[in-house]
Amino acid sequence: MHTPVLLKEVLEVLNLKKGDFIIDGTVDGGGHAEKIISEIMPHGTFLGLDWDSGMLADCKTRIGTGKNIFLINGNYADLPQIIEEHNWGKADGLLLDLGFSSEQLMKSGRGFSFLESAAEEPLLMTYDDARPAVREILRTLSEKEIADIIFEFGGERFSRRIAKAIIDYGRRKPIMLAGEFANIVRGALSRSYERGRIDPATRTFQAFRIYANDELGNLKRVLDNLEKILKPGGRVAIISFHSLEDRLVKQSFQKLGKEKKAVILTKKPITAQYEEIKENPRSRSAKLRALTISKF
Repeated sequence: MHTPVLLKEVLEVLNLKKGDFIIDGTVDGGGHAEKIISEIMPHGTFLGLDWDSGMLADCKTRIGTGKNIFLINGNYADLPQIIEEHNWGKADGLLLDLGFSSEQLMKSGRGFSFLESAAEEPLLMTYDDARPAVREILRTLSEKEIADIIFEFGGERFSRRIAKAIIDYGRRKPIMLAGEFANIVRGALSRSYERGRIDPATRTFQAFRIYANDELGNLKRVLDNLEKILKPGGRVAIISFHSLEDRLVKQSFQKLGKEKKAVILTKKPITAQYEEIKENPRSRSAKLRALTISKF
């Protein structure tokens, strides 16, 4: 199962109590959810959302559903509407873990991964079938637009070189598979790329996943609606792994703090301790920020 990052720290900032109504907007495999449920039951209410229906099905198998435990296939950006539709009222706490689980990489069937095991997967990279797949997006964008996406969302300094390779390949035949896309990117870069520390396709795949799912747009929507999701005194904990995500969270929290609408609980982001990083290397880049909605 996906190992929950900063679990102890999340529980501390959420300050869970028996009977609380807690939302996990990115429930994933249920790592955080299991512990949260144990802290708020038997009289609490737990709502878990995930945009990936496959991950949600796995989560249902692991933690189950029952009285006051609800697992819904949905986008956390739509939480105000979801809460209203079910007449749940505002929550005591909200958790968003913006990380991308290894399970989604290894067995999504949607082309999220550049690994050899996913080479024959269709190049979709979307959680929701209603959104255009990356293989379709690539056919509609100019070389400059592709380069801009790779640079903005992936921080890839060779974005123009990669974009040219994508366009050149696409003139001969459509890019359909994840492995095909990964090899195009690798072929555009030198063998000494990043001194071998990461796969050359890493940043480009990240960029198109973020772009295709409008991940930053979804994050901004939920940040703009925290007061509609949480009751006065309610707490939110957000774990980000990408600098663009962390910047959005930081700026939004600062704005709410200046407007006296919330109190920031983390002056600096909380990061993983050495012991956790040793056990779970992906926690190295995790940053946790938290606030509480003002009671006045």
